[in-house]
Amino acid sequence: MAACSALAPLLTGMSLRCLVVSLLFCLVPMTAPAQSESVRLRDLGVAPGLFSPGSLNAITDVAGVQVGHRTRMEGDSVRTGVTAVRPHGGDLFREKVPAAVHVGNGFGKAAGFLQVRELGTIETPIVLTNTLDVGTAVDATVAWTLDRPGHEDVGSVNAVVGETNDGYLNDIRGQHVTREDVIGAIESASGGDVAEGSVGAGTGTSALGWKGGIGTSSRVLPEKHGTHTVGALVQANYGGVLRIDGVPVGERLGRYDFRSVVEGEGGEEAPGPDDAGSCMIVLATDAPVSPRNLERMAKRAMLGLARTGSYASNGSGDFVVAFSTQNRRTGAAAPRPDSLLPNDQMSPLFLATVEATEEAVYNALTAATTVTGRDGHTRKALPLARLRTILREAGRIDTTESDAPRP
Repeated sequence: MAACSALAPLLTGMSLRCLVVSLLFCLVPMTAPAQSESVRLRDLGVAPGLFSPGSLNAITDVAGVQVGHRTRMEGDSVRTGVTAVRPHGGDLFREKVPAAVHVGNGFGKAAGFLQVRELGTIETPIVLTNTLDVGTAVDATVAWTLDRPGHEDVGSVNAVVGETNDGYLNDIRGQHVTREDVIGAIESASGGDVAEGSVGAGTGTSALGWKGGIGTSSRVLPEKHGTHTVGALVQANYGGVLRIDGVPVGERLGRYDFRSVVEGEGGEEAPGPDDAGSCMIVLATDAPVSPRNLERMAKRAMLGLARTGSYASNGSGDFVVAFSTQNRRTGAAAPRPDSLLPNDQMSPLFLATVEATEEAVYNALTAATTVTGRDGHTRKALPLARLRTILREAGRIDTTESDAPRP
């Protein structure tokens, strides 16, 4: 309890919440580095884009969508996990949702994409993990689906699994993700706030020279365009030249791809190869759109990545899964009329997709914490105090607040 005694001088003015957290740190053994309270881009006073976010500014603003995580952060080398997205909380196999996929750059090992492309539906939760645990994730998702009540006659399951390579921080060759991790992420999925940063499938990821992770955001269309919601969730693990709301942050911070080539040797260089990494993007909408137009939305998600500084490098597997919660498919044999938005009403959804994807990446970066993992490799968190100064000087923050985010 010596550590608790040391807290006594700090109690004056401390909020009850901070006191409780501090006491928990004293009483509970820590198996992983403590993480600071999650910070999102809008907490810094920056509001990118034209359209407004939903109340949560998350993919779960699309009614019925659920997200769950399982994080594996053990010893000095396991830094990985699982993130699951459920389009709705019911029987997804019996009530499939319209869906589409898009491959921005195919250096990746995603599973289940061909059937989604062919049939235009998703019938399992969308699971994200690391590259070498895709097989485990497929196996676990299939087993979980077969085990659902009423599925005794099911003989074919198309599990949709995406991945990025977290091998810089994680002992990826150890294949530490288990069936129980995948099923745990699926069954813990819920609506509401979504944990971001170094969590779930983002535990060991890196993005744009800094610690990456899971991020999410949403946009609600203006009333004139139907008030439909578009949500995005990203597993950010790619390189580039970081830009935030159009500001060349990566260059201002002196950390970006090919810096040593452009500026010559010297200065701080992001560790690891310049063009390594990937990004998984999951899009959800409550707009009644066809699989064909969902694919068109998925293509626009790559424009959101480009806004953040991605150039879809050779080694970056950039994959998008998009679905609508409307017009569920129940397997009925009779033809059914679908109420679908026409093509000429898609442009607002395209812009919402770009903006939600872009901000989801920013939230992954601002929420992530510094992580040290395999072979002592460390990926630093984006320095928020310096970021705020850069964005204020660029006119993106209309405030004179003196609060000091993470240095």
